[in-house]
Amino acid sequence: MNKEQQIEQIAQHYRAILELLGEDPNREGLVKTPMRAAKALVENTRGYNLDASHIIRSAIFEHPGSQMVIVKDIEYYSLCEHHILPFFGKVSIGYIPTGEIVGLSKLARIVDVYSRRLQVQERLTREICCELAQSLASQGVIVVCEGEHLCMKMRGVEKQGAATVTMHYTGAFEQVELRNEFFRLLKQ
Repeated sequence: MNKEQQIEQIAQHYRAILELLGEDPNREGLVKTPMRAAKALVENTRGYNLDASHIIRSAIFEHPGSQMVIVKDIEYYSLCEHHILPFFGKVSIGYIPTGEIVGLSKLARIVDVYSRRLQVQERLTREICCELAQSLASQGVIVVCEGEHLCMKMRGVEKQGAATVTMHYTGAFEQVELRNEFFRLLKQ
């Protein structure tokens, strides 16, 4: 099925959902809503069509250093797989290279690959970390993800101030001193 066929089928389902909610999908404000919603859903889940390993491999460069590399505050947007409501926030990534580095923009692209899927924040954090650990020669990788979840803010418990922080790390970051250094550097 091509993308246009996919969008059309999803739009038909949105139209049926509107009818089930008691709305008239033919009224002026809703006529184009099923198609717009379908396009938005496909766009917001585009990560299923991206290959994280390929993205990383496209920008690996030799580097003799072995000091920590950090990219912080990479914004992300995702959809909660439990309610299909948005969650969003920032990801910070650190790694210690062993002979090679990756282009910095590729770290942000890897965040997009995994965030632009139906997700939970815990798995998002782990997937980013594990992909980088597998695809990039390093002594270790650490990923910290902060998020706000509309499934907690606008439904259910309705806690407006709630935020979630998740962390996953590998290799040298098993050492608490190195994790502490990472967090110290994040505050600069």
